[in-house]
Amino acid sequence: MIFLAFKEKFKDFVVFNLNDIRKIDAGFDLRRLNEWQEKGYIKMVRRGHYAFSGIEISESVLFIIANKIYTPSYVSMEMAFSYYHLIPEAVYGITSVASRKTNHFQTDYGEFIYRHIKPQLMFGYQLISYQGHTFKIAEMEKAILDFFYLNPRMEKEDDFAGLRFNSTEFNAQADKKKLQNYLTAFGNKQLEKRFKKFLKYIGNSN
Repeated sequence: MIFLAFKEKFKDFVVFNLNDIRKIDAGFDLRRLNEWQEKGYIKMVRRGHYAFSGIEISESVLFIIANKIYTPSYVSMEMAFSYYHLIPEAVYGITSVASRKTNHFQTDYGEFIYRHIKPQLMFGYQLISYQGHTFKIAEMEKAILDFFYLNPRMEKEDDFAGLRFNSTEFNAQADKKKLQNYLTAFGNKQLEKRFKKFLKYIGNSN
């Protein structure tokens, strides 16, 4: 397959992997991928995953990439905090949770960080549409609980203060009933205790 024909077939992909290629062309010669990389037509995002050179990068595109290169996963924790305007600082690594092992990938497009959670805790995310694509990102309530679940030492006021959490934004957006239902679904008494401390802290910081 010549490159122009290949690009036409995959023009709607932000990232494509070997499985995607084989679904469209079972007999595709994988040596073409190395050839096209050398010519600068495509870039390897991580092993077995590629993107066309010159794609326009935005936050949403990075989220699509994050979902694609390590599955199943969804964007959560610090990156979701930034997305929902809960923290003032920019987040430079794309943080996600995954039911596979903890992992991270340093790529030409940035750092992609994945923290492991149990498969039964892979809930509480939404699908966001972007230019004909979708990406999965934790709902605000789930992103917060994912963060505290995966950071069990965060339990003191100094820890909470270090987050520089926007309590006004939290109170404006948070669905308290959903938050409680999700907290119950974790089934973790220590998480419940720590999170109640956090809620008390941000309640007093208004």
